[in-house]
Amino acid sequence: MRRPLAGLLGTTALALTALTQPALASEPTAAPNTRALADVIPVPVSAIADPKAGFRLTPVTAIEADRGARQVADYLAGLLRPSTGYRLPVVERTSAPSIALELGPTARVGDQGYQLTVTKKGVTLRANSGDGLFAGVQTLRQLLPAQVESRQVASGPWSVPGGKIVDYPRFAYRGAMLDVARHFFSVDEVKRYIDQIAQYKVNRLHLHLADDQGWRIEIKSWPRLATYGGSTEVGGGPGGYYTQEQYKDLVAYAASRHITVIPEIDMPGHTNAALASYAELNCDGVAPPLYTGIEVGFSSLCVDKDITYEFLDDVIGELAALTPGRYLHIGGDEAHATTPEDYQKFMGQVLPIVAKHGKLAQGWHEIAKADPPVSAVPQFWDTDGVDADTAAAAAAGNKIVVSPANKAYLDMQYNENSPLGLHWAGYVEVADSYDWDPSTAVQGVGEASVAGVEAPLWSETLTDSDAIEFMAFPRLPGIAEIGWSPKSTHDWNDFRERLAQQAPRWEIQGIGFYRSPQVDWP
Repeated sequence: MRRPLAGLLGTTALALTALTQPALASEPTAAPNTRALADVIPVPVSAIADPKAGFRLTPVTAIEADRGARQVADYLAGLLRPSTGYRLPVVERTSAPSIALELGPTARVGDQGYQLTVTKKGVTLRANSGDGLFAGVQTLRQLLPAQVESRQVASGPWSVPGGKIVDYPRFAYRGAMLDVARHFFSVDEVKRYIDQIAQYKVNRLHLHLADDQGWRIEIKSWPRLATYGGSTEVGGGPGGYYTQEQYKDLVAYAASRHITVIPEIDMPGHTNAALASYAELNCDGVAPPLYTGIEVGFSSLCVDKDITYEFLDDVIGELAALTPGRYLHIGGDEAHATTPEDYQKFMGQVLPIVAKHGKLAQGWHEIAKADPPVSAVPQFWDTDGVDADTAAAAAAGNKIVVSPANKAYLDMQYNENSPLGLHWAGYVEVADSYDWDPSTAVQGVGEASVAGVEAPLWSETLTDSDAIEFMAFPRLPGIAEIGWSPKSTHDWNDFRERLAQQAPRWEIQGIGFYRSPQVDWP
């Protein structure tokens, strides 16, 4: 996940404001939509333009959807009504010009793809699943003028370029991780990030819920984890935690954006918040003080105590009951205070507990050395692309999530002048974050062994949504494209042009992004 860190980069609100201010300009005036059919992120598999077949939304346009498509149709209406001022009723059948959402057998696109057809008479979006319809809506959204993102009535015209798109993902798993343990983020802040990542067809949200600096999820059988272990954060702030009801609300909100939440409780290391909360979890029975620094690798659960596994059985059991997704993330990285022998023993006990509660295990790539079941998913995070245990797991049939820190970690500084972030994995400019291929990122892990990609965002230096957005944008859309679009479409010069076209949308959405000098922003 991270290597030991020598220090924390100082930041000021003034420095961040200075760098993001150009991106927070007033909304641009309306202009004709000149977008081409493929000028979206992620770039589609196939886009055949028909310049004579564009469609324009008008006050009489309706959204047509059968019962199975209703949830996505209501979401689309909620996106379009504020800016257009149109009623856009959602109906099962209409003779009016419409945007039609259709669930039914759709060739070539699998269970996450879609077909989008635009003619003068209307827009037809067809998919095999709600996930596919939702992905298609994100493409349609980007084909409309940027002003469609306004939450107030804006000037049109609301035109969509004509033609047909056939689109589906390269990898089924396209994730973003948010570290709420180093600094705590409110429910509303997490929901804001969910909305932002959903725009780019990200379908997994990995929540890092516990670490040395804080425990962020209520566990009713061990209440001090949250009330005491969650009472601080990096730098000594007040911290916080999610009640189980709040966590369920986040999971449901993510699901409404067709995103599956994968919760992480890191273990056996990164556990000081838990050790401080309950003395009996320590080998010597003495609770350490709460920790507000950013060093790693110094803490460990007591491998030889029975109560350790009673504790984890309770925690995993409660978290599994709250989480409808198939996977729980058990961390497993940087367990420097745990001997290799104890690490093997620990994982040998924990992996069956995960299975007992009906879940599959995900973990950082160190779990591969514990001979996990083939259903487990190691997540590679290092910078050199070499790990014999991960390669062996792939050879055994395990799928691997790929998150190289020097490419995919959104908390790495852009350059030496960046006011936020760290640089232990190097400086990562926008081109660096786009310049890699998941099928060659880890030696011995080929295309067939890659479950997908994930963009982790660690929060040692991040305290609010402004900071999250400055580090995630514009890099996250590129990593989302790496996960979705065909390898053959990967082209930096083309991507940087499409990326620049996202800027007016982010301005209207209030996203304070980093204006990289590598991109010709409008």
